[in-house]
Order: sequence, then structure tokens, then C-alpha cells
Amino acid sequence: MSNETAKMSLGGKDYEFPVLKATTGPDVIDIRKLYAQTNNFTLDPGFTSTASCESNLTFIDGGEGVLLHGGYPIGQLAEHSSFMETSYLLLNGTLPSKNELKEFKTTITNHTMLHEQLAKFFSGFRRDAHPMAIMCGVVGALSAFYHDSTDINDPEHRRISSHRLIAKMPTIAAMAYKYSIGQPFVYPDNTLSYPGNFLRMTFGVPAEEYEVDPVIERAMDRIFILHADHEQNASTSTVRLAGSSGANPFACIAAGIACLWGPAHGGANEAALNMLREIGTVDRIPEYIARAKDKNDPFRLMGFGHRVYKNYDPRATVMQKTADEVLSKLGVTDPIFDVARELEQIALNDPYFVEKKLYPNVDFYSGIILSAIGFPTEMFTVLFALARTVGWVAQWNEMISDPGQKIGRPRQLYTGPAQRDYIPIDKR
Repeated sequence: MSNETAKMSLGGKDYEFPVLKATTGPDVIDIRKLYAQTNNFTLDPGFTSTASCESNLTFIDGGEGVLLHGGYPIGQLAEHSSFMETSYLLLNGTLPSKNELKEFKTTITNHTMLHEQLAKFFSGFRRDAHPMAIMCGVVGALSAFYHDSTDINDPEHRRISSHRLIAKMPTIAAMAYKYSIGQPFVYPDNTLSYPGNFLRMTFGVPAEEYEVDPVIERAMDRIFILHADHEQNASTSTVRLAGSSGANPFACIAAGIACLWGPAHGGANEAALNMLREIGTVDRIPEYIARAKDKNDPFRLMGFGHRVYKNYDPRATVMQKTADEVLSKLGVTDPIFDVARELEQIALNDPYFVEKKLYPNVDFYSGIILSAIGFPTEMFTVLFALARTVGWVAQWNEMISDPGQKIGRPRQLYTGPAQRDYIPIDKR
């Protein structure tokens, strides 16, 4: 806290509120006593100007296009780190030593198996169920199978449940995919890396050996890193809000998955890919560019611009490079990839897009990569949830450990009828 205060005049009275200093980024006006002192609330739809918590995990500067995990730029982590190392960083606040990373990897690997009875749980879903619906149900059901780690007041329980969630999410995601296409489940292989194991469980079959392509493996690892955490977004805030009631960690993460399912949040890369398919061919791009510029046309270019970033999305730079590597390695020939590359160049150079800062974002490239690898669009948000689990778990742990944490209870501006007397039905 600094000595600086924010002054407010209201109803002929003056009030002062302390200003809390941030390590980097905007400082915060502490209004926790606003209601008690003034009998007034603040109104902030979408909480765009409200800090809901204090956190030391992730920092975003949307104006400058900066994303830091534990102080480390996302570009450096994606280029030089691994998802397992980044996960350790988010959970512990520091980068691991070689031995610490080895031990962490071993712990996660040893938790990749699911309770065998959970396999039967999948058969309760319709064959055409969306994989996100399956993931919501299965993750929520984990507390019925692993109730030995649901005491949120026990640090050891929190540690075990955190590791279990991170380890089992690829298995659950792969099983949801396998169930949707009618193929048998593939058990984890503890000799493979985190992304390699997921690829094998998703695309491998028991009848033949599956060889992990190192280029695709590295691409998946980068995608996981780039989606690991993103500060207090809608799904993370949902996890924290659910956790503030004392709910078990599996229920909290299931709540986060449900929130992520929304097309305005986790479905953005699917929307971007669908847009590219709608455009179809390069020669139709000018038509859609004109529509995007027309204020009277409801069409919008998906995968451009960002709610937070008013500069180039720092994750998009890495994703662009990864897209080039994957498409080159796979030799994929699909008109939508030509459309994507041409649209990208137009957006980066057209004065209209530059002026409005509508740069290609991480969703624009990730959908292209995932489609080229072979994932159907309904799996895109599942992969997002898989990667974001570590961020949700880290945020949940931080919240539980915060002595100042209270149950979430937003207030409202009431605009309904004032108190009135009940009228019997025969007199209305």
C-alpha cells in the first residue's frame, strides 16, 4: 500500500480510499469499505474496471501486447520452455531446477490413468454428445472417485488434486473424442511426453503402433503453453467464484469448463475457422473485407482483435510461426489455409485494420493448426480447457491460500418495483 489516496465527494461529504500499488500495471483503488462508509455500491458491468482479487501469477498489458507468467514473457516460455515447466512455474511461482522438473513430470505421469469405473461413465452419454458436455460431466464426477483429496483446507489434498487434474485432463479429453467417433479408448503411455501422450491417446488405435511426430508434438506443447493462463478471464473468474464457496476442486474446474464452452470465450478459434470456410477461396476475400468495413453489415471478421489486447496479441506471434511449421511439415493443401495467409497479410497492412488495431489473434492461428493436425472443430474448446486447467488450478490454489478471501457476492443496482402490498387474486 502507498500513502496515496483517492478522494470522493458524495452527498456533501468527502471520503478517502487507499491506493494499492501494483508491481507493474495499473494501481488499484481499495473500495472495500465504500458501502460501509457511503451506503453506495459501484456499477461495473463485466467487471472491466474492477479487480476481483490480488494475484501474483499472470500479468497482461493489453495496450502494449504483454503477457507474463511469473514475470516471464509468454514468447520466451513458448520458445524455450515446455508446458510441464510452465505448469510448474504457475503452480509454484518459480522455474524448477532439473531435479524439480523431473520429479514434477514423474508425478504428473503417474496420475494420468483414470479410475476404470469412469470409463463406464462415458457410456451414459449419447454417441453424438458434444465433447465439452462429456468433459463437464466427467470432470465434475472426479470428486466421486477421488474423494481422498477434496479437503480444501489440507495443503497436501490441494497438491494431490491439482496434480490429478492436470494429469488426467488429457486422458479425459482423448476419451471424449474417442467416444464421439466410436473408437476404443487408448490408455496412457508413461514413456511419452505430456503432449505426445495426448496425441497418441487421441489419434492412436490399439491395433497398431502410433509414432508421435516431433513437429506436431512441439506444436501441441506450444499451444498448451499459450493457453495455460490468461489472468482473470471469464472461466478463471468462474473457478474462483465457485471455489470461494468452499466447493471441491473438481467441481470448481467443471464450472470453469462450462464457462469456457461459451462461444464468446473458448469457442473463438472455432468461429475463426468457420469464417475461413465460409470465405472459401482467396478470390472471395475482397467481398468479405468490404462487408467487414460496412457498418450496416452484421458480418464480422473472427480471429482479429481482442477484448484485452489493443496491440498485437503476444501469443499470436508464436502461433503464426507454429502454423507455418505444421502446415509445412504436413504438406496440407486446403484452400482455407491460403485464405488465412492472404487475409493475415491484408489485416496487417490495410489501413482500416491497422487503425482499428484488428490484428490476427491467437484464435485465428490456433484453429488453423488444430484443423491441419486433424482435430474436428468441436474438439477445439476441449483442447483449450485441457491447457487452461493448470491456470485454473493455480488460480484456485492461490485463492484458497489467501487469508483475505471471502465468498464471492456481487451487488446490484436494483431498478424493479419498490415495496408494494399483495393483492388477492379475486381483486386483481
